[in-house]
Amino acid sequence: QVQLVESGGGLVQPGGSLRLSCVASGSIFRSNGWTWYRQAPGKQRVLVASIWITGRTTYADSVKGRFTISRDNDKNTVYLQMNNLKAEDTAVYYCRDLIGSIPWGQGTQVTVSS
Repeated sequence: QVQLVESGGGLVQPGGSLRLSCVASGSIFRSNGWTWYRQAPGKQRVLVASIWITGRTTYADSVKGRFTISRDNDKNTVYLQMNNLKAEDTAVYYCRDLIGSIPWGQGTQVTVSS
């Protein structure tokens, strides 16, 4: 069974940066698009960014211009570079394949606070 392992979260001050990583086990990485979601306390999980096999990317309006999703097929890893972080970016961040066939991982906590 494919597993997703997210990492890279932490505590950062407003205006700071973090890079999240998600490693997918197995051989399915290259044949899938990938997404990052986030879930803030008491709120639903929402889509943040997507990257297709072609490399095309899309972003939620709330992160456009600040976050960048990328992928490294050789490392079976999808990244989320987050710059100019705001308090409202505080959430647990999850990655998943684009069609949602792989079980959720444990996520990685991002806390933006001074």
